[in-house]
Amino acid sequence: MRLKFASYNIHKGVGLDGRRDPERILAVLREVDADIIALQEVDMRLGERASVIPRAALDDTPWRAVPVARRARSLGWHGNALLVRRGMEIVSAEALDLPTLEPRGAAGVVVKVEGQSIRVIGTHLDLSGLRRRDQVRALLGHIATAQEALPTVIMGDFNQWGRMTGAMREFGPNWQVISPGRSFPSRRPLARLDRIVASADWAVEEHGVHHSRLAAVASDHLPVEAAFTLPNN
Repeated sequence: MRLKFASYNIHKGVGLDGRRDPERILAVLREVDADIIALQEVDMRLGERASVIPRAALDDTPWRAVPVARRARSLGWHGNALLVRRGMEIVSAEALDLPTLEPRGAAGVVVKVEGQSIRVIGTHLDLSGLRRRDQVRALLGHIATAQEALPTVIMGDFNQWGRMTGAMREFGPNWQVISPGRSFPSRRPLARLDRIVASADWAVEEHGVHHSRLAAVASDHLPVEAAFTLPNN
């Protein structure tokens, strides 16, 4: 079984030209064409926390949203949303709270693909760095106490510059920390803020940053992607 994962901070749909354009974001996602996608900054921060991507707009895409929203007009939880390719069975979904000085959380899902259940978590960690380690520990604690041990992928905007510094040190030998490349800022990327972390179950096939003319202006981040296989599946 081979799956492609992607993570994309969409900056609330606002591109470098100052326009909020959800259709442009969806066009970039079609370019990436991943099986499971973690989105950050997908909901507005104020009021009803409405999604910047209308739910109806997803009807014409290969994906459906994982049901983690706690507000009627939201697509995610604290801006974190997960999209899975249609045809994948969603076994369970949950919104996760993280220790924080500002509103932060994560979106989690267990999906079944070709008879194999896998766990995926999308998150956006603390910008200040004061609680980032605690947030990674909380995610790992959640996984450790889950009823079933499953192949797992954690991805999102980790807001960490160094590949294995700071909060990234919380991932031990059972985790593969993948820094696909420089993804921020999108016009001239300098920082590797967007990461994909996989449990030891997975074999890494390839990874990278998605560069295109459209992606360079659609958000202040570029999407990152990785393809994994389950050798023992």
